[in-house]
Order: sequence, then structure tokens, then C-alpha cells
Amino acid sequence: MHRILTLLFAIAASALLLAPASAGYPDHVVKIVVPFAPGGGTDVVARTLAQEMQKDLGATIIIENKPGAGTIIGTQSVAASPADGYTLLMGTFANAVNPSLYSKLPYDPHKDFVPVALIARSFNVVVVNPASSVKSIADLIAAAKADPEKLSYGTYGTGTSAHLAGELFKHLAGVNLTTVPYKGAVPAITDLLGGQIQVMFTTVASCASLVAAGQLRAIAVTSAERSAAFPQLPTVAEAGVPGYVAESWYGLFAPANTPPDLIERLNKSAGRVVQSDAFRKLSVNEGLVMVAAPPAELDRYFAGEEARWRKVIRDAGIKAE
Repeated sequence: MHRILTLLFAIAASALLLAPASAGYPDHVVKIVVPFAPGGGTDVVARTLAQEMQKDLGATIIIENKPGAGTIIGTQSVAASPADGYTLLMGTFANAVNPSLYSKLPYDPHKDFVPVALIARSFNVVVVNPASSVKSIADLIAAAKADPEKLSYGTYGTGTSAHLAGELFKHLAGVNLTTVPYKGAVPAITDLLGGQIQVMFTTVASCASLVAAGQLRAIAVTSAERSAAFPQLPTVAEAGVPGYVAESWYGLFAPANTPPDLIERLNKSAGRVVQSDAFRKLSVNEGLVMVAAPPAELDRYFAGEEARWRKVIRDAGIKAE
């Protein structure tokens, strides 16, 4: 009898060891860390994702905003979390540029994380004051070459998408634009409206209503393809700067060593929910292209973005403030 009981316990223990990690998952709250303050584009996308995925997975999913140090604080908190599928990171453009902006990070962006899903890609819009004589990318290049010291563009700070999109433009178009950093989109756009700066490479959310009202003139989009949100606008590349692409993006990451079956479950859930009405609305309001690609695609995309911006940052001599 003792041998039989011992055998049964051994079989039961083996069954537990062989059981997939996703069995019963999730049985408590899942947390998505957003390394930005509430209210921004990343926060909106993350909250929409959490709202839809919790319905799909049948568990509560909350957002924890951990801003600071150019997303480093929030990102580090996820790197140090248990690899159990209950703490995830909403990664962005910043995660791809920080390794080039900072000489040392408290985490390894490749060794300390595993990709879950590329959720969406976005783009910036090149906008000018409607009183400006600049009506196209060709006009902008001509104006910059005619008077290299005259034109300036506004950014949201060092290493932001608005900053690096402008630096990439300067490099590929062979022009000079003076960089003017601001603490956010609102003060930068205020100065653009007032004529203190001449151009911005700004987000869809920050400019769409102003473009629609005729208060800003949009001349191009920074994406690889034309956008359904601005179908009349050419891409910067087709408007005269070959090879130009500057995208923002949103991707889910988990701590390294998170079980593959949990990653697969989360990826499939994300793939289903980006087809929801809530995300269709977001795609219009935020200018998003929904992707929900598998983990390998996020890994490939992230590596490509990291390499692209490493060259721009190095060539422009950009350092984190």
C-alpha cells in the first residue's frame, strides 16, 4: 500500500509539473505598467487594451502609471517583476531609443524582456502655420536651403518622436532646422500657431482637430504608407525624401522567462481585441494602424527600430538631458 501511495503521489507531482502554466490563468489581477503619466496616447491605448482584454480573458486587468526618467523607471519595474504573466509592460518608441540615448540602463532591453504582441503602429504629421508659404515638403526643403538659419521646429524634448522625426528629416533631406525643445505638445503647438517656430513633426492626437479647423496646415505624414486618417496627405518619402519613415508604436512585453504558453495566450487575446469597436474608434482618433502581430514580429520590429534610431542619434550627437 505504501508503494502504491508513493507512486500515486509521484504521478500527481509529475502531472503538476507538466501542466501548462496557462492552466487557470489568469486567476488574479493582471497589471500593465505604462511608463508615462495618465492621459497621454500610450495611456489611452493601454487602457483600451486592458478594458477589452479583461473581457476576453475573464479577469481584471489594471493600468499602473509609472512615469519618470524617460520611461526607465516603469520599464525597470517590469524587468524586476516575477515572470508569471501578471505584470506586463506597454512598450513604445522610447524603449527602442533609450539604449542609444543613455550610456547605461538598469535593465537589458533584450535579455530582461520577452515580446508578447505588437499592438499598433502610428505616425506623426508634418504641420506648419497656415499663414506660412510652405505648402509641401518640397517647399519646406527649399525654404530651409534658402535660409539655413531661419527655420525651427518644435519638439517635446530630447529623444521624443517629434524630435527624432525632425532629426531624421534633416539628415535625409540635407537641410538644417533649429531644434526648439518644449515640455509637451501643447506649448509647442501654441508657439507654432503664434509663429515663434515654423514646423512640427507632431502626433495625430495633438494636431487633428486643429488641422480640421484650419488652424494648422498638414503637409505630409511620417509613416511608410499613406494613412486612412489623412488620405489626402503624401508620405514624407513620396513627397521628396526617399527612405524617410518615422513611426511610433505600441507593444506588449513581459519579463524574461515568462512561460511560452502564457505568452501565446496573451498574444492571441490581444489579436482578438484589436478587432473590437473600441480599437476601431482609436484607429481613427489616434491615427493607429492595428497590428496585433505575433511575438517574433514584435522582436524583429523592435530590433529594426533600435538600429534605425541608433544611427540617427549617433550621427546627430544627441545625448539624454
